[in-house]
Amino acid sequence: MLNKTFTPACFILLAFVFLFSVPAPVFTQAAQSASAKFTAAEWQADLQFLTERMAKQHPNLFRRVKKEDFDDEVRSLSARIPSLTEDQIITGFMKVVAKVRDGHTNLYPQAYFRSGIFPLKFYLYSDGLFIQKAAPEYAGLVGAKVVRIGDLSAGEALKLAGTIAFSDNEMGAKDLAPVFLSVPELLAGLKINEDKQNLKLVIETGGKEQSVNIKPSLSLHQLLETPADWADAAGTAERALYRKHPEDMYWFEYLKDQKLLYVKHNQIGNKPDETVAAFYGRVMDFAAANPVDKFVIDLRNNGGGNNGLNRPVVIGLIKSKLDERGRLFVITGRQTFSAAQNMVNELEKYTKAIFVGEPTAGHPNHYGDNRPITLPNSKLEVRVSTLYWQDMDPRDDRTWTAPEIAVELSSADYRAGRDPALQAVIDYGPGASFADLQAIALSGGDISEFIAKYRAYKSDPKHRFVETQAPMNRFGYFLLQQKRNDDALKIFKLNVEGYPNSANVYDSLGDAFQAVGNKEEAIKSYEKALKIDPTYPSSLDQLKKLKQGP
Repeated sequence: MLNKTFTPACFILLAFVFLFSVPAPVFTQAAQSASAKFTAAEWQADLQFLTERMAKQHPNLFRRVKKEDFDDEVRSLSARIPSLTEDQIITGFMKVVAKVRDGHTNLYPQAYFRSGIFPLKFYLYSDGLFIQKAAPEYAGLVGAKVVRIGDLSAGEALKLAGTIAFSDNEMGAKDLAPVFLSVPELLAGLKINEDKQNLKLVIETGGKEQSVNIKPSLSLHQLLETPADWADAAGTAERALYRKHPEDMYWFEYLKDQKLLYVKHNQIGNKPDETVAAFYGRVMDFAAANPVDKFVIDLRNNGGGNNGLNRPVVIGLIKSKLDERGRLFVITGRQTFSAAQNMVNELEKYTKAIFVGEPTAGHPNHYGDNRPITLPNSKLEVRVSTLYWQDMDPRDDRTWTAPEIAVELSSADYRAGRDPALQAVIDYGPGASFADLQAIALSGGDISEFIAKYRAYKSDPKHRFVETQAPMNRFGYFLLQQKRNDDALKIFKLNVEGYPNSANVYDSLGDAFQAVGNKEEAIKSYEKALKIDPTYPSSLDQLKKLKQGP
């Protein structure tokens, strides 16, 4: 049950995981190897060893990458190794590993980072890449927007860093790529900034651009955990609730004015003096003794831990009076991964929780429980998954768990100490969901009123991750069963607008056109479905019937 392995999204835990998981002799050997130089043949041998072992150890190495694409990447790197620098070879290996798109399968070559780090913490907000924190000597740069890094735009640099970011999906990469932009060897290997002793930045403050140069710090631990004396873009602003007590695995606070009980859960693990089960028991006792209109579990910074500790949390919620729609909320984000993803899965399956924030960094069904593979020459350690965690329906191949209410943090929010995700929970009221909108039409209301509200709902950025194709399709067929054929046709047309690349919605539209007696348009709709999926069975069947005639 233990899934306490390398967490790409929650980088603040990186030092703990790396030092805790790797035996000291292996780490020492890797450090010694990092000071040696290897021949092209030795690097090529390591690459071959790696790919062969990965294929044997991983449950399904090619689940999310085509084997031919992976093999092409490996062949290309192997052929180029004789002409590459060590930094380029290292990032080449990282790119091969990251191509698997499994955050538990990863390569973090810490021993090869000899130049220290550039002492800045970058963060990708909704409005761009910014310097969130910096060493005291660069305090004047915090809060500045990054326009260029080295020879590239900030966007181009992030895209390249994303190619070596071991992650399940783009949310994990969005969290990890900015961290890699502080590592001189990685910047050089990716040809973003090749001078490892001088980072060239173009930043923007107050609408004006300026060029700055950053020197590296040899204190490598600063990459893993921001020192207390670093300047922070939030300055003297009161910390948002989610930023309080980051070192505490779990804690809660009651917002009396809002009658809101807030739980911050930062890691799936037991404290020495209080288990997760005991903590949530204490939380439930508090909720029973106090007026609680809304209950929030914040998992946005939770990179995982022990899956076996999730069950009492979910059972406790189910038994309580908190498990009501509009009362129970879960905040997720780009660091919600591994065992925290499994907690999200269970909350999604068994409770009426509403998810708020960013999509999770993990697939609902994902790989984990990684084990090390040490390369024979370079001693690089690659951790590769050994188990498949199928907590959801086996057909569930979602990239992430998407929030019903999408909320991103802006640089202004961070500076001001605001938490837009928690504010969205506070502002949530009845009638705000897609199901609430459908109830209008299901009760026999004017379909035009539903359509207008649906368009407004879908155009709201907060709802950009809400999947409405399937429920809209079911809704259309419900209307057909009720002999409301014209209303059903409007619903299916609306679904085609929202999902123009789906064979299913065109197939359903064809059924609606048949219901209203429009054979010509029905044929066109089925033909469009078959352009998207030439094997779509019901469209093939209906076209055959319509073209043959009675």
